[in-house]
Amino acid sequence: MKTIVVDKVASVAQHNNLAAELRLSPDIPCEEGVLIAVRVLNNKSRYNQLELTSGRMATVTLGDVVVGALGHRNALRGYSGHLPEKLRKGDHVQLLNIGGVIGICDSANPDVGAPFNCEVLGTVLEFPYLGERIGVPARAGSTTLDDDALLNTNGVPVIALAGTCMDSGKTAAACAIVGRLRHLGLKVAACKATGVSLRRDVLAMEDAGAADTMIFSDLGVVTTTADNGPALTRSLLTGLGALRPDVIVLELGDGLLGAYGVAAILSDEHIRAALTAVVLCANDPVSAWGGTKILRDEFDIEPAVVTGPATDNAVGVQQIDERLSLPAINALSNGVALGDMIAGLLGKETP
Repeated sequence: MKTIVVDKVASVAQHNNLAAELRLSPDIPCEEGVLIAVRVLNNKSRYNQLELTSGRMATVTLGDVVVGALGHRNALRGYSGHLPEKLRKGDHVQLLNIGGVIGICDSANPDVGAPFNCEVLGTVLEFPYLGERIGVPARAGSTTLDDDALLNTNGVPVIALAGTCMDSGKTAAACAIVGRLRHLGLKVAACKATGVSLRRDVLAMEDAGAADTMIFSDLGVVTTTADNGPALTRSLLTGLGALRPDVIVLELGDGLLGAYGVAAILSDEHIRAALTAVVLCANDPVSAWGGTKILRDEFDIEPAVVTGPATDNAVGVQQIDERLSLPAINALSNGVALGDMIAGLLGKETP
């Protein structure tokens, strides 16, 4: 067991209450969610920040000692990488996202450059046994996902946001809806059910007025998949429903065709039955058409409205109306109208 002082603790370790001085073990279980300490071996000018447990963004530099969690990532506009099969002190791994997910990088998008390369220092230890110096590997999350979790929203309506791709405007739309519903007097809860560990989006929803928020990483899930997506979505909706908000806003990260489990979630008939409305976020009119077709043909879901960059001007709005017979409202320029439309679906009168 070795003692080390760390410079930055990533937000994936939000629930571990780690101090700056930590004990490390050279024995490293290569399992998703295990917290490890690494030393950064290079500088970067792009995609060079880390989200801390405070929610602040900090620039990472050569020599920093960082705590993150082992996991994988399959991002179209970022890094893709896998969980290593074995690790020893001194091995090299890479930071796969700004939330602190660590693994072996397989592919990098040119827009973000090569990832941070890091030297493995050891497994972070926690000491759960009072009065005993017996350390166990620290793991991300405040609780463990129940694979058999049941769904019970207590009758609370759920507004889901699904996107055609990452960066399709889901969080901006969620924040516009949360903010407007709050102004109309509703108590709003919000959660993010798919993606790779990063608290930025749920923090934005809190800033917009969400009274309670949750994210999949609260359940110890570092990266969502088709296997765990339905169970964690049921857990998140049940957990927020127990708080009796007036409405739950559910963001499904990534895209309908992504690897993070959105399709598996929408294929779950119990989850689908709990959704009051689905908002489609699309990057352009073609993706709006494709996303609508997927929702209609594969999940028997009729989108309530289309938003995202596809609605940035009147041309996209007109094409969506003519081709899809759907309303299109831009969340950035007309967030009040988007929120009012959702309020109408909830039976809430608007000015």
